[in-house]
Amino acid sequence: MSDLVQPKRSSGGTRMAILLLAGAVAFAGGMAAGNAFASDRYATRPAVGVSPDLMAPWLLQLKRAPAYGQAQQFQPRQAQIIVPGQLQKPRRQRQLQAVMAAAPQAVTVPRSAAQAESKGRTVDPMWLPQVVDYQTGEKPGTIVIDTNARFLYLVMEGGKARRYGVGVGKPGFEWAGTHKITRKAEWPDWRPPAEMRAREAKKGRNLPVHMAGGPENPLGARALYLGSTLYRIHGTNQPWTIGGAVSSGCIRMRNEDVVDLYERVKIGTKVRVI
Repeated sequence: MSDLVQPKRSSGGTRMAILLLAGAVAFAGGMAAGNAFASDRYATRPAVGVSPDLMAPWLLQLKRAPAYGQAQQFQPRQAQIIVPGQLQKPRRQRQLQAVMAAAPQAVTVPRSAAQAESKGRTVDPMWLPQVVDYQTGEKPGTIVIDTNARFLYLVMEGGKARRYGVGVGKPGFEWAGTHKITRKAEWPDWRPPAEMRAREAKKGRNLPVHMAGGPENPLGARALYLGSTLYRIHGTNQPWTIGGAVSSGCIRMRNEDVVDLYERVKIGTKVRVI
């Protein structure tokens, strides 16, 4: 009698079956969860309420905050018509023009008839204002006029001076001395002394007793009166005469230069003429 041999069950096969069963269960659970999440994703959400206290700062920044609970109406912008040749300037350029318009303007000195007729006559650059080395014992702010060199020096600190070209007295009208500025005038009137009028009358030139200030006035745009004398530092409507001996003793400057000096000195300034 032959014995029947029973085959042994493999433990490896059992384990494989268990793993396959567990994977199937997990896959089915995942699909179910996915369907649930997808349904939740597209579900209708409850309304979210925002406090007006939180909205107000942002709406105020837009400068058009609607009343709370009231819908804002849309207002279409009006179309801009651009005409050729009238294009609007860039914002930066408009701002720059506004700043320039608000800035203080430089003093404009009107031209006299004498200046208008003086085309071709120029002033040597050496007579134009410039800062130079200047050694002197005078204090800064003092005016020193060198009539021989035809220069006026406004003493500065550090051995420097602002130098201007000037016209001085004709032969016989030279003078020297020290005075202080006692008066300042803009577009001063001119009252020629009787002696001057008589002297000029002998030359066939009749001077007025009085001439109002202005571009035709020989005293020019500004005048600085020296002490109690008849002498002044003043402008002229004949700038080409700067650097010469041309006056009756007054110190003559270009109108532009006397305006500049006028703004830099005050009454009481010491003036030394050498």
